[in-house]
Order: sequence, then C-alpha cells, then structure tokens
Amino acid sequence: MSLAREVSFATDARIFSEGGNADRFWIIHTGTVALDVEVPGRRAAVIETLGAGELLGWSWLIPPHQWHLGAQASSPVRAYEFDAAAVRELCGNDPELDHALLTYVVGVIAGRLRSSRVRLLDLYAPHGAGEVP
Repeated sequence: MSLAREVSFATDARIFSEGGNADRFWIIHTGTVALDVEVPGRRAAVIETLGAGELLGWSWLIPPHQWHLGAQASSPVRAYEFDAAAVRELCGNDPELDHALLTYVVGVIAGRLRSSRVRLLDLYAPHGAGEVP
C-alpha cells in the first residue's frame, strides 16, 4: 500500500480503453466499473461489472502492457491506484511477492475470460449456446 494513491472517477468516466498503454492498475474501494470489449460494427459490449475490493486492470503485468479490455465508471468510484512499473520493480526484488501477485492475477484473468465468454455468448450466440450450469 505504500505505492498506492487514492483516486476517484465520476460516473461515466472512461478509465482506460482497449489497446491503450497499461501503466497502472487499481483496487476499487467504492463504486462500480464496467469492463467492455470492442465489437466491430457495434457498441462496446459490457462483459463484467467490478465492485469494491476487486482488481481493475491486469494488462500492466503482461508485455506489451496494453489494455485487453476497456473500463468505464458505472457509478462514482474511489480506488487505490498503483504505478505498474514500480510494482513490477518491487516484484523483481521479492520473489515471494512476485509469485503471490502472479498467482492472484492469473486467477483474475481466468475469471474474466470465463465471464467474457459467457457474456458474449449471451449477447451474440444463438439461444442455448452458452455454458450449461
């Protein structure tokens, strides 16, 4: 937390866009953020909504450090912002922290991939093509 700074985003503020430079990440303190994916010829599709205690942004960890999704505040948001380069440097000097952070972020990525798949199937696939519970 010594690397964190408090930030806020107003409702509808664009926090980052798909393909942009992923140089920071956030832990949401209050509010909600919609994650979206660009869909050619259509409006961006919201694939997941994040809330308090959740990690916003993982693309900062994986080269080339470009956002894989977009994010927009759905309500007023307060969050702790972290400088990605500083965190990567800290992890480079602390193998235990590096392992713990990578394990956590990989879990987040897996969950986001599942959510993305299910949401896109809900939006664009023929009825009944989604996952069976």
